[in-house]
Amino acid sequence: MYFVRTASAKDLPSIHRLLVAAYESTYVPLHGAEKVAELNASWNAPELLASLLADTAGEFLVADNGREIGGVAYASPSRKLAKTAGLVKLYVHPERKRQGIGQALLAEIETCFPHAERLRLQVDVDNHDAIAFYEAHGFAVVDRTANCGTDESGIPALIMEKTLTPSPF
Repeated sequence: MYFVRTASAKDLPSIHRLLVAAYESTYVPLHGAEKVAELNASWNAPELLASLLADTAGEFLVADNGREIGGVAYASPSRKLAKTAGLVKLYVHPERKRQGIGQALLAEIETCFPHAERLRLQVDVDNHDAIAFYEAHGFAVVDRTANCGTDESGIPALIMEKTLTPSPF
């Protein structure tokens, strides 16, 4: 059984390995090994992961069973949109999919931003499994972008959004 908790610095090597494996499994068939190696080198670089962990405005979560990290999630308040949190990463190890890990991480991340009214994300237009997952969890397509993640990625993406239940506090 996996438990969701806040990530710590000691988790960073495991998080990095999980993200590399998840990107290779998910994106090599869509974009090729060279593009995925480029994405892993920039989007999942250990230094970047450490900076996300250090971001006090964001929330970095792991699903941990005491022996391994089975999934990760990272979100932070949007710098551009009021009352919106952005889900930047939600990945489950390829060998641990369909065990409720992604659902548990998403449910927890939704509670981490009590003043947010929306949770927004970008998802590769060809990542049909992820699109179906997000739609099943209440997200809807609100826009598109030609560059998922960064202005130069060249990866078309859907922008999806979910209305969050406001915190009573």
